[in-house]
Amino acid sequence: MNFASSSYLRQVQLRRQQIPAFNQYPFNLPVIRSLDTLDFHPKVTYIVGENGMGKSTLMESIAVAWGFNPEGGTMNFSFSTRATHSSLFDYIQLVKSPRRPKDGFFFRAESYYNLATTIDELDSEPSYGPPIKDSYGGKSLHEQSHGESFFATFVHRFGGNGLYILDEPEAALSPLRQMAMLTRIHELVSKNSQFIIATHSPIVMAYPDSIIYNLTPDGIEVQALEDTDHFVIMKEFLNNKDKMLGELFGEARGNGD
Repeated sequence: MNFASSSYLRQVQLRRQQIPAFNQYPFNLPVIRSLDTLDFHPKVTYIVGENGMGKSTLMESIAVAWGFNPEGGTMNFSFSTRATHSSLFDYIQLVKSPRRPKDGFFFRAESYYNLATTIDELDSEPSYGPPIKDSYGGKSLHEQSHGESFFATFVHRFGGNGLYILDEPEAALSPLRQMAMLTRIHELVSKNSQFIIATHSPIVMAYPDSIIYNLTPDGIEVQALEDTDHFVIMKEFLNNKDKMLGELFGEARGNGD
């Protein structure tokens, strides 16, 4: 699948011949076992799938191979609270376009608290420049609710002309905020930005000019939003809430007998 050269990041390739063993972590993850090459949409690429498929590990490897800190942030962040990232980045090749982004950010919900703490610590030290928190709205991320601090990064820190890699950005966002995030994505895409997003949210994955890669135990497949389990299950639940609750609770009673 070939996309226009307007991408910053065109493709990721797995150096399969260099993999020591596919029965060892992280190479035993379903996404890695089936990965050869993955083409990125010039605007928005979604990585979706059930827990355990390897979404976060893949996102982390792409971000680290690009030059981001494994725990998130911009290219300038180098903090590490605990070195837990995998070695997968050593076994992938990023195919970049001649265009270089002016901005970039690796947003990782799992370690966002560590990022916020690092910003506060750096701002507490003597500096000749403005506080880092000014780039995030002027208020400590720890002095906001979890969802507000997430959204402050999307609104204030993301400036456009950038590559933004987001791992489960919906984790602290209400459905209304998730819809607002779609608006923000559209604004930034209009400013020549490219997104790679791992998500479980049917709302977040609804951006129309995009591609959705669904990770399964049998491989990687391209899906329409309406065909993803996330969309189908959520729609079925909302349209038949009482029936589905009855089935769920009935199974629970049956398993306990």
